[in-house]
Parts: sequence; structure tokens; C-alpha cells
Amino acid sequence: MSVVVLVVLMGALYAFMILPQQKRMKAHTALLKSLEEGDIVVTNAGIYGAIAEVDDNVVWLEVAPDVELKISKSAITDRVSDDDEDDDDEDEGGDELVEADSEDGDV
Repeated sequence: MSVVVLVVLMGALYAFMILPQQKRMKAHTALLKSLEEGDIVVTNAGIYGAIAEVDDNVVWLEVAPDVELKISKSAITDRVSDDDEDDDDEDEGGDELVEADSEDGDV
């Protein structure tokens, strides 16, 4: 009976911990293989930039005009889509104060 419980626990451990980690690693490896110049990416340190050049294990990331960082390819965590950038641009507009026209004097 205790052998069955041990086998079930090992199966649950494999299903809930090892399989999801392997899936994440495969997705990350596929992302790294598909990187091209011009892609907008984010690193695990939270740095956003455009890929200027891709070597075997090194990526040159342009973070500002004429400013490039040499980073490890494995430090890239995600590719940023154009939709995400558009959402960020809208948020940066700043909150403008809107004055309400109050005819009855209530403020």
C-alpha cells in the first residue's frame, strides 16, 4: 500500500513541477532561436531594447540612439509586441487636469 502512495506522489511531483518547467525551457529556447535584428525584447533585468546584432551567445541591444549593450542571449526573457508598445505610449500621455464648467457655483 505504501509503495502505491509513493508512486502516486512521485507521479504528482513530476506532473506538477517537472513538466511545466520543461515546457517553459522549451519555449525559452524557441524564443532565443527565433531572435532577429530589429526585434524589441526585454531582459530579465527589465531592460527594453531593440536587437542590433545577434551572435552565437551574445546580443547587442540598442537601448537608446547610439547606445548599445552587450548582453548574454540567455538574459532575454520575452519579445515585446507592437501592441504592448502602443499601450505604453498611451499611458505616458500624462494626466491632464480638466476643469468642469459649473454654472451653479458648486465646486
